[in-house]
Amino acid sequence: MDEENKVEVTETASAPKSERKGFNITSMILGIIAVACSCWWYISIPCSIIAIIFAVAGKKDAGKGMGTAGLVLGIVALALYVLMLIGVGSLIGLTGTAALMQ
Repeated sequence: MDEENKVEVTETASAPKSERKGFNITSMILGIIAVACSCWWYISIPCSIIAIIFAVAGKKDAGKGMGTAGLVLGIVALALYVLMLIGVGSLIGLTGTAALMQ
């Protein structure tokens, strides 16, 4: 009976690590989706924000590499969106001033 109790305790203690590893895997997948779909802001922004949140939540346990990848990809996706906004804004500004000059 003592051996059975020890096995149960070991199985219960390892359950939270796999749960946190799920956070890290999800973070990496959402980060990849966010970067791949960076042209569509309505997909990229939510995926990158959730990827960053899951990476921070799962940072302390197993799968740190995937969590770090998710964090970096989420930040890169947000940076790409900001750069696209700046680029589109500058093109609109240049087009507007060119029309005024004529």
